[in-house]
Amino acid sequence: MERLEAFEQMLSAVLENYRTTIHKMEQLKAAGKIKSATYRQLMGTKMMYQNMLSLYRLYDLLPPET
Repeated sequence: MERLEAFEQMLSAVLENYRTTIHKMEQLKAAGKIKSATYRQLMGTKMMYQNMLSLYRLYDLLPPET
């Protein structure tokens, strides 16, 4: 049971961090800073979280629309 709880916490953290990253990127984009180092770092972070979420979907651990 502890393992399931740990998974749920991790999934929740990944989703929250993914959404936060996207929000920060949108703010930088609105400010015209898409060529900044920060924006590029966030893009890498976003891609990492996308890969993690794709794996969750691959194993049916996450609904397709999330």
